[in-house]
Amino acid sequence: MAFFNAKSGVVRVAKALVAVLALMVAPVAVADAPQSRIVVGVPLEPPHLDPTTGAAAAVDEIVYANVFEGLTRLTPNGTVAPALAESWSASPDGLSWTFRLHPDVKFSDGSPFNAATVRFSLMCIVADGSTNAQKALFAPIHAVDVVDDHTVTIHLSRPMANLPYLLAWGDAAMVSPASAATNGTAPVGTGPYRLARWQRGGELELARREDYWGRAPRTDRVVFRFIGDPAAAFAAIRAGDVDAFPNYPAPETVGELKRNPALRVTQGLSEGKVIMAMNNARAPFNDIRVRRALSYAIDHQNIIDGAMFGFGQPIGSHYSRQADGYVDLTAVYPHDVEKARQLLTDAGYPNGLDVTLRIPPRPYATRSAEVLVSQLAQVGVRVKVETLEWAQWLDQVFGRKQFDLTIVEHVEPMDYDIYGRKDYYFGYDSAAFDALLAQVNAATDEATRSARLGDLQRLIADDAVNVFLFQSSRVSVAKTGVHGLWINAPIAANDMTGVWLDGASSAASTSASNRLPWGWLGFAALIALLAFSTYRLGAAWTAKKLFGHALTLLAASVVIFGLLQVLPGDPAAYMMGLNASPEAIATLREQLGLDGGVVVRYFAWIGGLLGGDFGTSYTYQTPVSDLIAERLAVSLPLAIAALVLSVVVAIPIGVLAARHRGKLLDGGLIAVMQTGIAIPNFWLGLLLILLFAVTLGWFPAGGYSGWTSLILPALALAAPQAAILARVLRTALLDTMNDDYVRTARAKGLSRNAALMRHALPNAWIPVLTVLGLQAPFLLAGGVVIENVFSLPGLGRLAFQAVSQRDLIVVQGVVMVLVAVVVLVSLIVDIAYAVADPRQRSGGRS
Repeated sequence: MAFFNAKSGVVRVAKALVAVLALMVAPVAVADAPQSRIVVGVPLEPPHLDPTTGAAAAVDEIVYANVFEGLTRLTPNGTVAPALAESWSASPDGLSWTFRLHPDVKFSDGSPFNAATVRFSLMCIVADGSTNAQKALFAPIHAVDVVDDHTVTIHLSRPMANLPYLLAWGDAAMVSPASAATNGTAPVGTGPYRLARWQRGGELELARREDYWGRAPRTDRVVFRFIGDPAAAFAAIRAGDVDAFPNYPAPETVGELKRNPALRVTQGLSEGKVIMAMNNARAPFNDIRVRRALSYAIDHQNIIDGAMFGFGQPIGSHYSRQADGYVDLTAVYPHDVEKARQLLTDAGYPNGLDVTLRIPPRPYATRSAEVLVSQLAQVGVRVKVETLEWAQWLDQVFGRKQFDLTIVEHVEPMDYDIYGRKDYYFGYDSAAFDALLAQVNAATDEATRSARLGDLQRLIADDAVNVFLFQSSRVSVAKTGVHGLWINAPIAANDMTGVWLDGASSAASTSASNRLPWGWLGFAALIALLAFSTYRLGAAWTAKKLFGHALTLLAASVVIFGLLQVLPGDPAAYMMGLNASPEAIATLREQLGLDGGVVVRYFAWIGGLLGGDFGTSYTYQTPVSDLIAERLAVSLPLAIAALVLSVVVAIPIGVLAARHRGKLLDGGLIAVMQTGIAIPNFWLGLLLILLFAVTLGWFPAGGYSGWTSLILPALALAAPQAAILARVLRTALLDTMNDDYVRTARAKGLSRNAALMRHALPNAWIPVLTVLGLQAPFLLAGGVVIENVFSLPGLGRLAFQAVSQRDLIVVQGVVMVLVAVVVLVSLIVDIAYAVADPRQRSGGRS
């Protein structure tokens, strides 16, 4: 069995190592059959697809109302509407709610939906060991009675006037007992769509269900393409690679897009509340006068204009403007520099104070920080800005509360309850707030609840718990033929059930199929390489090289594992999101196996590698070997295409420069080489996108749709490498031309050009091979910037995302594969050295 696993692991890795052949025979864009299809851009890829086991907004953006449904649902204006429950009513004391269910509802796998399913789904939320991020909100549910197949009664320990609203969240989606454990990777819901494919790092496709119980959506297929880089998002919408971008991440380019008659830009409200959080538990922010001083120091509209290019609305408390019970408190702290200075003086800081602002790497945070530093300086507050990775921010700011100030966006609807959590990161503790929150939760009618919500908002504002900067706008950009997109976002979701596109979608499909047995071809190629080395150079020489490289791999595994253990950040906290309870995070840590000892985990990992098992991704909950194979199928063709292109370009340039040494052509070619080395490849990539994708429309601006998607990124990667290779070749040729055997050939009457081509060029390959050996792994692993610019789901991008998400098992696997590639390339170069120059051999055959 161990041999079988090892062989399968080798096959999976070898499968990707020969994927370059796919450039010629396999991955080509496949036109869809005549059917409606829409491609939607989203800035974040979900870590998984189960909305009931985490608070990541990216999950709901894909599956809410599309794959999973709840008893109720939210409409675009934020009101509660029927979904799987066609009606409901509360008892007079508010301690029980009865829901009448739609009949004849089935999950996408054919299993029935009934009252027993409702009981299972709700009790899973509040069960011991639940990782549901909103477990605390649903804690009053203590029993669910099945009245009949289509009637269920929910019993509460206290009244919950907002229960129908909470049941409309993705956290309360109905799940089948038969598939609940695997919904993260193979979601099974009652919604109108099912998962068709998921190209991790690239895109996800949903297909319409023919057996859906309700009104069928108007679009057969929906493709969500993950594009996080603002420049890439702009290029994708301009080039027509996506049909719509409902949550467009580049507000600085909206003005230009508005001038495009083929596009429509809309601005609505989101649930995103951007705050400058203050550490209420730490001096000087435990003094209300300091907190109020900072609130007076802020010019909200100036931040909205300067940081968000006008896309946002001022708020005065932690409450969205479109939510029921909203109270306008924006006038509580008008911009007043003198008032702020006086409050600081009263608090004992007449000369101002020094603070640290620690922010996550989000555009809204970095741009807002730039404006805030200037505004706070006017009142004597000197701010030092520190930008952290998201996982670092979750660990140090959100988890350990090691901060003075921070800027973050809270996207969860009606999340005012976080101010009642004693262990929450901004350290607010108020008995008055706790009493108000209890009254809100106990309200039996909406009028009373709305009144108490207003009091709650006023208290948060009066206590100046945080500086409430603005509410984010939902900026949507779409082709003019796209209809039905939500303008406002009462929940972080992209409900596609009412969306359609006039005519057929123009965005290219990325479906591709492999037509060759890649794994066996790669395995055969490796065996052939070793057989050639043994035959030509000897078994002893080959065995010695293999043993040395195996020791390198073992040493690298120790270093890699050890270094990753000291990285800050908790994968469980990253996956669960801001509103997750500590209990849910601790439960997930245990499930992921993150509580074991370091030594035990190392040997378990190494044992898995030897058995062909790279482990399971914390984030995607899929085998790491599958993730690596998927990404190598993109990165390897890209790297080899760039390498071949650089060689094809570099050889004639290097030879011409050497042949015309000291002449005008030589000087011109040297200038070209210097330019190629100096130009950053990401900048070149952006220029190529603007010219060939946006302006000319010859190639896609991003994403992976076969070999045509690799042409522009290959050019961007190859340019600096070709320049370096050409310089090395020119130098090597000139050095070789001065060797005795070349001078002898010249003395016998051989022309300079003939001597260069016949004698110098074949013998100048040693330094060229050295550079190629260094470039090959660099092009494979170092293309992360290019992969982000072109939104390619490659290996470098996988490694970058895994580091950001603290998906350490993926990072370990990717780095080990890269080390293996370096070792393999080194072996190939060693063999090439020995074949090209017999002096390089030691103990082998001549």
